[in-house]
Amino acid sequence: MRNDQAQFFILPSIAAVVSRCSRVFFHPELVRPAVEKWGDYFRDLGEWQNVCHFFDDSEETVRWIFVLDILNHCFWPDVGEPTWTIHYGGSPRSGYWGLAASLKRAQESGIPITQPDFLANLSADDLKGILSGNVEIPLFEERLFNLREAGRILNSTWRGDIIHLLESAKGNALVAVKKIVDSFPSFRDDARYGEIEVYFWKRAQIFISDVNLAFAGRKWGKFIHMDKLTAFADYKLPQVLRALGVISYHPDLASKVDSMQVLSQGCEEEIEIRAMTVWAVEALKNAFAAQGREVSSTWVDNWLWQLGQMESFRKRPYHRCRTIFY
Repeated sequence: MRNDQAQFFILPSIAAVVSRCSRVFFHPELVRPAVEKWGDYFRDLGEWQNVCHFFDDSEETVRWIFVLDILNHCFWPDVGEPTWTIHYGGSPRSGYWGLAASLKRAQESGIPITQPDFLANLSADDLKGILSGNVEIPLFEERLFNLREAGRILNSTWRGDIIHLLESAKGNALVAVKKIVDSFPSFRDDARYGEIEVYFWKRAQIFISDVNLAFAGRKWGKFIHMDKLTAFADYKLPQVLRALGVISYHPDLASKVDSMQVLSQGCEEEIEIRAMTVWAVEALKNAFAAQGREVSSTWVDNWLWQLGQMESFRKRPYHRCRTIFY
């Protein structure tokens, strides 16, 4: 497979799963009504500026975003346990925003969180200090391992700087995604569904998307083929798609999700949920296009994520799976 064909590699694997799904169902007749009812919400998406985001318009921002996206996964607490939360800028921050605020706080404190030598030799106590909150963040040990691994690989493969990987991609978003996946095991978001090898590459794609967004498509954020990135299949998007009626679950799976049972990473139910999420986003993108609005899959992803912050889309739980991939 050529590096610049990564998107065409992902979607056929998704299509192969969707054609065999027996636990998650797609309802195409509800795609257009969802766009007609909710499509004007959050019309102006795509601003990196936020008190929790670091940005200095230099290469350091790229390095910071890379560290952010190494850790950008799995924030939900066990049933009955408090949500990991930090305080920054006078407000409590949890989930993704808590992570971003933690890393910005560290950057402002002079902790060299973007330097590969620091990452490769990161101690548990150092990371606990960086992510200090009311409780320990979920998957702490996995986060520590992945940061150390990334530091070692940056030194051994990319001359100590993620910038060199981006330079080697020559401004091609798909090439950059593939190089991230090939270089860093923690970004290798693959799964096996029967005889089918399935590719999601959620965090690798979101890293390139974040760099593009932070720099508003210029300098380090200037990429071709951004429109060929797929949705970032996580646990929030299918929750919203289910609330919209665009996808639904077999009663057995619905019972597991609604009772907040934890699904095993790589189980067929989890793969079907994520694959159908990517598939539904492509259909929603086409529905926007039919209205005369040319949007990308990543824009639809962001739109769904923003809808998911509204209480009306949280009436039923999201599926739970302890994983480093989302």
